[in-house]
Amino acid sequence: MSVSVAERVWFGTRLGARAGRAALWPASVCFRGSVALRNLAYDRRLLRARAGAIPAIGVGNLTVGGTGKTPVAAWLAGELARRGAHPAIVLRGYGGDEPLVHERLNPGVPVVVASDRLGGLAEAARRGADIGVLDDAFQHRRAARLADVVLVAAERGLTPARLLPAGPYREPPASLRRASLVVVTRKTASPEQAAAVLARATGISGGPGAVVHLAPGALVWTAGGGEGAVPADLTGRRVVLLTGVGEPGLVRDQLAGLGARVELQAYPDHHAFSNSELARAAGAAGGAAAVVCTLKDAVRIGARWTGSVPLWYVSQRLTIDQGAEHLARLLDAAMAAAVRWTPPTAG
Repeated sequence: MSVSVAERVWFGTRLGARAGRAALWPASVCFRGSVALRNLAYDRRLLRARAGAIPAIGVGNLTVGGTGKTPVAAWLAGELARRGAHPAIVLRGYGGDEPLVHERLNPGVPVVVASDRLGGLAEAARRGADIGVLDDAFQHRRAARLADVVLVAAERGLTPARLLPAGPYREPPASLRRASLVVVTRKTASPEQAAAVLARATGISGGPGAVVHLAPGALVWTAGGGEGAVPADLTGRRVVLLTGVGEPGLVRDQLAGLGARVELQAYPDHHAFSNSELARAAGAAGGAAAVVCTLKDAVRIGARWTGSVPLWYVSQRLTIDQGAEHLARLLDAAMAAAVRWTPPTAG
């Protein structure tokens, strides 16, 4: 299913959406069973996590898309680098855009693409890294890590917790018990809404939590020329949002919160835009104040945009609303581990 169709089935209240979920329920039950068996095997040590060549922090979530894994993982890597560590981002690299985004957000930090996170950590060590940040790794239990940072989007909370394919969950909320730190991310939700979600999430996890705000940063021209060259005040201005990300409605709502009249042209997550699709989007954008995409889109389409209205990208600026002390403690522990880590011996 495309993202838009999937979201209508997952979250819709109409009869068609409910019927779709009912039809997918048997597959969801099978998926839940396979997830439970795999987690039980790790919990009972029938399957064992293995230490990597360097220590690692895992960043992940319970659902598919839309919680802010990339900006949070990039922020952690950036903070570690500022503290004097030599971090690397290790990720599967699904879709091909996420490695490019990380390279843009943290120039000089190695980005290793590896479906086998243990192999990725070994490659990161060969590139001079002393700690790894595993992007989208909560379900990848084979690689041991110092801590698991698990993200929950404030806008969705923890309900309805239907597993794939009848819902967006990769594993149930009870899995938050494995989290070292729960981080609630908010884009359009209020601080009060986020705090309520955090209270429920930490009630499940039994551990500490934090809230971070992902707000739109400055608009950057994809063809070069720096930030802020579009009107600073978008109030009442027509803006076309062209994007292929999870939860595109949240990005739309962020821009609308700046006063823009947003026209959303949404495609599935990691969409490979064709030249004809870009040409159609450029034609439909005539007279707009700006065409805007996310950084994740820009690394794919920025060099191919030929529309008369310039294409800009907006990335997410992270600020900490709550729980800064828990994030600081996690970073301190990571720095200490990077110094004393002893790589496992072969065999």
